[in-house]
Amino acid sequence: MKHISKLKKEDLKDIKMIVFDVDGVLVPRGTKISTDGDTLTLQIKKIQPHLIEKIKALHDKGLHINISSGRSLFMLQEMFRDILEYVSITYENGSSTWFQGNIIQHINSFDELNNLKDLLPALKIFDNFKGFEPKEFIVTIHCKDRIIELEKDMACSNKNLYCLWNGEAYDIGIIDRQTKGFGLIELKEILIRKEILCFNTETLAIGDNYNDIELLEQANVKVTADKSRLKGDFYIDLEGKNLPGEVLIDKILEVLE
Repeated sequence: MKHISKLKKEDLKDIKMIVFDVDGVLVPRGTKISTDGDTLTLQIKKIQPHLIEKIKALHDKGLHINISSGRSLFMLQEMFRDILEYVSITYENGSSTWFQGNIIQHINSFDELNNLKDLLPALKIFDNFKGFEPKEFIVTIHCKDRIIELEKDMACSNKNLYCLWNGEAYDIGIIDRQTKGFGLIELKEILIRKEILCFNTETLAIGDNYNDIELLEQANVKVTADKSRLKGDFYIDLEGKNLPGEVLIDKILEVLE
């Protein structure tokens, strides 16, 4: 892997789409969530105004900007409200994409996830359990720490589902079909049909967590914001004062000048 400072203009010559993970890339990691009886409290993060302007500057360079996250569409639209006209949003680990006011659903996971209805309520007895994050297509369980009993139950009874621990929550979805990589494949096909991208368009993607592995596998240029969790062509150090997404944008804008 090379440091992001080594990124050259030739690395970007065929790149027409930039894909950003959100948490740990464009906003700090960590979710404030709590459950009190029937009341769920969930903090919605905001993108810093100067970072919004830099994303617009990337768009003005003729690049399509995609936001790819495990978050719900509602939360992502709130976070990116000021630049919705400039981006597409692929949400819940590649399950669906919002673009230009339209929703394109990539998978129907109702039947598979409906099989969890007897397993999941039992999690509330564990001290580690914090709450379920509202989602349409995947299940996200926030915990103070791992719940080994859940992992064992999932491994034994749900062979077609993954149960991915990201350090603060479990994402549960369909193996191979509810991943950011699958979402990127679907999105590229949509944008090619709309003649927004060409058939041979290449993509640069940045991620920092385990649910970004498939995303970077599908990207032509891969950037990791946490090389302890994710490998790529380029890496960005975590100790800098700016978020990795901003470091990447600054470097791309510098290279394209």
